[in-house]
Amino acid sequence: MKIKPGNVAYVSGGGSGIGRGLCVELASRGVHVGVCDIRGDDARETVRLIEGLGGKAIALETDVSDQASVDEAADTIESVLGNVSLVFNNAGVAMHGVPVEEISLSEWDWVIGVNVMGVIHGIRAFVPRLKKADGPAHIVNTASIGGFQVNPDFLTVAYSMTKYAVVALSEGLRNELAETQIGVSVLAPAAVDTGIHLSERSRPERLGGAYIRQENHFMGELIKGSAQPGDIACIVLSAIEDGGFYIFTHPETRPWQERRFSEILGAYDKAEAAAASVAAE
Repeated sequence: MKIKPGNVAYVSGGGSGIGRGLCVELASRGVHVGVCDIRGDDARETVRLIEGLGGKAIALETDVSDQASVDEAADTIESVLGNVSLVFNNAGVAMHGVPVEEISLSEWDWVIGVNVMGVIHGIRAFVPRLKKADGPAHIVNTASIGGFQVNPDFLTVAYSMTKYAVVALSEGLRNELAETQIGVSVLAPAAVDTGIHLSERSRPERLGGAYIRQENHFMGELIKGSAQPGDIACIVLSAIEDGGFYIFTHPETRPWQERRFSEILGAYDKAEAAAASVAAE
């Protein structure tokens, strides 16, 4: 899909981090942006940045873990800005630093509600609209490099589990939309200089409300000074125009994938040897 001035975009998590980077970069290319974030003040700040650059955007306080909230955002964006053709299911929260058996049920509800259901809610809200519009469109779902491998050095099971789900959702969605004009990509960044380690401040009241989750905060130092959201946004938009499905932004993570898939292929070697042994009996 060629991104053109006058296109309209929905960006969840648009109040900060990669989401804000996407919003600003889209606006710089003439795209009108629906900036959606559960933190309304952050969404409005993104809009101020866009308007300062001469762009057009609206801020919407949106809880992606709630289908009704996403549907309302979709209705508002289309009534104010026009038909959406670019969908960025980007909102996500961290869930690190605690062994899997110690994660509370309320935290499971929250991380799945945002990281998995937030993407599902975006798909449900926009795919029917994109099909009805019957024009070039594109959906980008933000996963993580953690959606392709589980880092052995950190306790990231819950986060990685949700991001693996986003990868599968995206692969399946691509298959289902193959005969349409709707493209699909899955974004898998590694360390980006964002505030994701502070995401607990955004937990909605119905899932327990804002709190301090100290276990996430070690990430703040790890990601400080790493890749910048604006640079990630440029990579993403180029991938959309090139028709890329997997969007990897950190080439230095390639060995992580090679180690994982080497183990998988090694298991297949053992399976083939076992099958040959059985056949020979």
